Amino acid sequence: MTIRFIRGDSQAPKGHAIFFAHSATDSRTVLATYCVVPPMPLSLAKYLPSFLASQLSPEDLQEATNVPVMPIPPMLEEGNALERLQILAERRDDDLCDIGTVNPKDEGARMQLVAQGCQEYGQFYVNFASSFAQIGTLTAIEDEAPIALDDLDTDELLIQTMTDRQRLAELGKLVGVARYALEGRDEHQLQETRQRMRRVAQSLADKYRSTELTEAAFDPDERGARLAELYLERAYKLLDEEYSDIPNIERAIRELQ
Repeated sequence: MTIRFIRGDSQAPKGHAIFFAHSATDSRTVLATYCVVPPMPLSLAKYLPSFLASQLSPEDLQEATNVPVMPIPPMLEEGNALERLQILAERRDDDLCDIGTVNPKDEGARMQLVAQGCQEYGQFYVNFASSFAQIGTLTAIEDEAPIALDDLDTDELLIQTMTDRQRLAELGKLVGVARYALEGRDEHQLQETRQRMRRVAQSLADKYRSTELTEAAFDPDERGARLAELYLERAYKLLDEEYSDIPNIERAIRELQ
């Protein structure tokens, strides 16, 4: 994608921008969010309570240590007129960026568009920040240069902004894709789907047994399809705190294993 600066300059971004997108169903309606590139290294892990930090994996802690760019909120939201956003940008001295068009009813698309916009805006800022070291009075900043965003994974950012319910919904959709690919013996599709399912599964707590769900989804037998369905049903029951239904589901899982 290529974001369009309505206010500001892509060659010298301010590091904070109001993002907006037009509704695909009504061009007069806009959805908006805010994007920030921290001016100094930001570590969320530093502020986590010790009891919570101890429950995170090293990979999760590493991600919390390096926050190169963040959307607030992580999804485009309705409720602002374009004229008001323009006034806000002027008064606050924000960049104002058009990031495209989106279906307001598609929550996944609303998050993905923001993630892509943040990646691109962050790279604009990194390019601009690289010129800081050339200014004699700011030589010391060279050691604190922002982390390059070349390898920032838009898909990973999207997954991290999802709720557990959205992650489970994504896994359910990917189970269907996996079964279709198995029937068609599409190895390329199977590989891509397996990779994405694992990434989504890793973002969920162990209690949801999403790893087992993923393994079952790629079992070519009908048993695999049924197991995946049961694991997904069990995860939703946990999420909704419908604990009384879980023993029967676990019994059905054991019978298939």
